[in-house]
Amino acid sequence: MIQPRMTLNDGNFMPQLGFGVWQVPEADTARVVRDALAIGYRLFDGAAAYQNETGLGEGLRQADVLRDQLFVTSKLWNSDHGHDAALRACEASLDRLGLDYLDLYLIHWPVPAADLYVDSWRALIRLKEEGRVRSIGVANFHEAHLRRLIDETGVTPAVNQIELHPTLTQAALRQTDRSLGIVTQSWSPLGRGDLDLPELRAIAEQHGCTPAQVVLRWHLQNDLSVIPKSVSAERLAENFHALDVELSNADMAILDGLDRGHRTGPDPDTFDMR
Repeated sequence: MIQPRMTLNDGNFMPQLGFGVWQVPEADTARVVRDALAIGYRLFDGAAAYQNETGLGEGLRQADVLRDQLFVTSKLWNSDHGHDAALRACEASLDRLGLDYLDLYLIHWPVPAADLYVDSWRALIRLKEEGRVRSIGVANFHEAHLRRLIDETGVTPAVNQIELHPTLTQAALRQTDRSLGIVTQSWSPLGRGDLDLPELRAIAEQHGCTPAQVVLRWHLQNDLSVIPKSVSAERLAENFHALDVELSNADMAILDGLDRGHRTGPDPDTFDMR
């Protein structure tokens, strides 16, 4: 199956649909990554904070897929903010993954209380210039955080990965990203417990698919990159075949109308775990 790719603002390409390894136990990660590769996934979203980068790297190496066909993401954790600390953290992630470079490196959270995200961003710019990272971006950044990065460094993130699902559609932030040329990537794309909605069940029944596939297709048709996770090969395949679903404009409008401002994760303006 040929899956769509998105063009980033630095000219690099990223698969639109990927696989996130958040909450995948380290002992299971290599197996799950091999399963995902066999199904057709090529974008793998990891992070230092997930504590499974070694397993992710093992799974990638054990599969018969060339490195240039893979798109591997990692993220800078909050305790490693600051220019020099960020450089060291990226090298540590590369060592754990067993990779020479990352396709995408993100600042995981802005941590405004520490006021170091601009210094961290300057480190990511350097990593990109040195070829250790192909593209750089952020996660969980609000408009004010994004504009400060751009104003103080002149470099716009390629990606902003944010919590996004039908009950938290983030319409304003998506528009900001779009206006700045930033690709929005959805984490927790299925929400948590939000699939048992009558509107979703009705659309899924109409299309002969699952509610999860309906939601993932909603992300795709909204020009969002999306990184669902699972440890089940069956569920991995189900998620991947959201590419086969096609929603109507009416379906999309119904899903757009489910927004409740329902945030399941932390507020980026106040989150300060270090």
